[in-house]
Amino acid sequence: MDYQSIAFVAAKQNQAQNALIRLQGQYTCVSPDEADVIVALGGDGFVLETLHRYMDTKIPIYGMNRGTVGFLMNEYDENGLINRLANAEKTDLKPLRMQAWDMNGKKHEALAINEVSLLRETRQAAKLKILIDDIERLEGIICDGALVSTPAGSTAYNLSAHGPIIPIGADVLALTPISVFRPRRWRGALLPSSAKIEFQVESPEKRPVSATADSTEIRDVERVIIYEDKEHALTLLYDPEHNLEERILKEQFQP
Repeated sequence: MDYQSIAFVAAKQNQAQNALIRLQGQYTCVSPDEADVIVALGGDGFVLETLHRYMDTKIPIYGMNRGTVGFLMNEYDENGLINRLANAEKTDLKPLRMQAWDMNGKKHEALAINEVSLLRETRQAAKLKILIDDIERLEGIICDGALVSTPAGSTAYNLSAHGPIIPIGADVLALTPISVFRPRRWRGALLPSSAKIEFQVESPEKRPVSATADSTEIRDVERVIIYEDKEHALTLLYDPEHNLEERILKEQFQP
């Protein structure tokens, strides 16, 4: 696709800001509100921040790595950017919607591109009840927490918690426990993307739990519902030789 109007945004780190200055001097650019495509300079955290910021615009995001990990990013190269954008392949992402009720009964909502995680707040382990599509599947799981991951987020926190890596094209979500104590043999589940996952926190006053959708944290929750938000379509652009689906496949064969 031929993108006529390019906007550049960058993380606060020096290497990202320096890259921003050089690219803005080399290419004609516009503000993000006027752009056909947004080029994000930074790391994975910054491209997630950019996706959240411009989620309602439906403008595709092309990331170039000026951060640390850069799993979600393309390689940084100042040359030939127009051709790279024209030849880039689209990867569509569907975020998760988190609905959380705190101990005061207040409802909070947020979207997550990677995962929604529940974590204990104190030395006391969390005790959770898990329902899938309103059917109770586990009662009284004792753990540090649990998370629900999208395919795009499956190589992030989910993988660190020993959850499965999910191909981008798979219509499944990963439900992964974090340092589970009881039941000892439970290692999580793969669920259809249409599933509604509900966590109920048992004894929240004694065992307080927080819920986090990417970077949005809600403290002292009693109940959390998570499901795929089909109304928000997010698009990342990748060079053909570095597409996200291929990266996730390669990650499963790392020694």
